[in-house]
Amino acid sequence: MRLAAVIDATVNIPGLKELSMYRSSASIPFAGRYRLIDFALSNIVNSNIGSVGIFAPEGSISLLDHIGKGKSWDLDRRRNGLFFLPTSQRGGDQLSVGAFAALEDHLSFFKKSTQSHVLVTSAFSISQLDYTDMLAAHLASGVDITEAVRDGDCMKSYILSKDLLLQMIKGFRENRVVSVEDVVNLKKKPYSFAQYEYDGYFVFIDSMESYFNESMALLAEKDWRALFLPERPIYTKVKDEPPTKYLKGSSVKRCLVANGSMLGGKVTDSILGRAVEIGKNSKLDKCIIMQKCVVEENCDLLYVIADKDVYIKAGSVVHGTKEKPVVIRKGSVVGEGDVI
Repeated sequence: MRLAAVIDATVNIPGLKELSMYRSSASIPFAGRYRLIDFALSNIVNSNIGSVGIFAPEGSISLLDHIGKGKSWDLDRRRNGLFFLPTSQRGGDQLSVGAFAALEDHLSFFKKSTQSHVLVTSAFSISQLDYTDMLAAHLASGVDITEAVRDGDCMKSYILSKDLLLQMIKGFRENRVVSVEDVVNLKKKPYSFAQYEYDGYFVFIDSMESYFNESMALLAEKDWRALFLPERPIYTKVKDEPPTKYLKGSSVKRCLVANGSMLGGKVTDSILGRAVEIGKNSKLDKCIIMQKCVVEENCDLLYVIADKDVYIKAGSVVHGTKEKPVVIRKGSVVGEGDVI
């Protein structure tokens, strides 16, 4: 494959700040057992791209812990493989993908690359985009930069030659542009541009509203099957955990449930992460409960997003709405009898 890949994880999306206070935005959990970055990484691996640079802002400990050396994506290789590249960028409140200031911190990644072209993509686009087909279209068009689109919407994925990218990085201050995305949006001269039309599953997570709605949409079999294709699996960090145990008297309907959990009570139209505990006689409806959360007995939760390690004591009532789900921060404790 003549493509190297760059995942720009330096972008910090303001609309997701309630979930990114203690982690990189790219490592926000999604669809139960996955993180947002898993979908970009899986597309890259499924497109037979073997050289991947993840450009991350300072303090991306959660992202590094999740990615490791790339073993779960078969990228822990002696040649090429995965490179975790921390930058001096702090992940400002911006949505511009392929920030030249961040890429400039690791020019050696590009100079040592044997691939002639580079894919630059975000960690927030969830799709099944095949970069092999996109590269073929780019080469056939003869243009400088190709961007992926679906029904006219930009997918935040771009292909260009390595030499051109290095040229842009070198001159971005003089040319008054900040990123690859910025160059494309401005249709900056003298470059030429083309669009690659993709017709599969695609969502972009850029707000709490889109995060909640697109998570809930995956409970519909049609959407779930469109994203989770058998021939193009979504990979994530492998953990050794037992299957989920359903306690006597429990009822779980229309849910995505990760492994290692212990479930009692009634759970409907919800997404549960790894190692979640739901006590007897508790009722959860339209909730997203992340890894290692505990909901004790006799709780009532409706339209709730509980971040990792939340502990909800017995008898608590937490109700949000479809328009404004209640977000409980990572590690919080909701007290006995609390009504939120």
